[in-house]
Amino acid sequence: MNSQRTSPKLLLTVALTLAASFLVVAGVSALRHRATLRANTSAPDGQPAATAGNESAPLRLQSLILRGGQLRDAGRYLESKPLLDEALTLAERASGPDSLEVAAVLNQLGMLGKYDGHFDEAEAAYRRALHIMEKTAGLTHPLAATLFHNLGGLEHARGRFAEGEPYARRSVEIREQLLGPDHPDTVADVAALAALLDGQRNYDEAEKLYRRALAVFERTYGPEHYEVAVNLNNLAALCHATGRTKESEQLYLRTLAIKEKLLGKKHIDVGVTLNNLAVFYKSQQRYSEAAGLYHRALEIFEAALDPTHPMLATCRENYEHLLIEMN
Repeated sequence: MNSQRTSPKLLLTVALTLAASFLVVAGVSALRHRATLRANTSAPDGQPAATAGNESAPLRLQSLILRGGQLRDAGRYLESKPLLDEALTLAERASGPDSLEVAAVLNQLGMLGKYDGHFDEAEAAYRRALHIMEKTAGLTHPLAATLFHNLGGLEHARGRFAEGEPYARRSVEIREQLLGPDHPDTVADVAALAALLDGQRNYDEAEKLYRRALAVFERTYGPEHYEVAVNLNNLAALCHATGRTKESEQLYLRTLAIKEKLLGKKHIDVGVTLNNLAVFYKSQQRYSEAAGLYHRALEIFEAALDPTHPMLATCRENYEHLLIEMN
């Protein structure tokens, strides 16, 4: 069991940032409101205080964040970064460096840093955003819960599962108080906690939390939603680790089908499941199937990720070990 969890290596994913779109829109709406007030009271030419060409600052900020987030979620990290950097500069100039709008953009930049492998930059962005929240809206605000969720996810990406667990538990606590235990945002935090417990081989609690999250996601979103796929991937890895090979393969294949349908066959998240299914097939001595899946995953990662990205390095190492064993 231990060898399956260390060499070759699985790639578990933590659910995407919760309520990110809502919080961004809320922040932009607040900025638009303040800009309108300034225009009605103090701007001598009757224009909003900050504009980009003919586009008001709030609309420009919303456009930058939404497009930057879309590019990031599509795995186009190099294109996403300048847009989110520009959004941060605009938010700081229009609303001040300690505003909710700035914290929301920092959260987006933290997500990008996690995905593209710049973990220190991601942590700095998240911690600055939390500092802003502590001084303004407080640490029981929905954005604070999201930031704790994402700090836990960042520690998961670093492989520091025990360090991430307190952040994940804090996000669950806040979200349960705000939304109740069965809200989709709450159980997304629950699923992130499950992944951190899974990483510590606390399989019993992790599985209960995965299945709790899956039940809510499937009931709320249907059986082919992205959040369903993320948790199926992680549950498949847990079943593999605990010796339930038939269930593990079925879950991986279902995950792959959902991700390919939603994201396309070249998306980074598809590569994650290809790697994991290859790990599974190698453990079953189905070497040719494993090699084909590793090759596909590597093509995806090499096209989208920095050469030093941990996911690319893990997949390449897995493939090289397989080839050595096959030869």
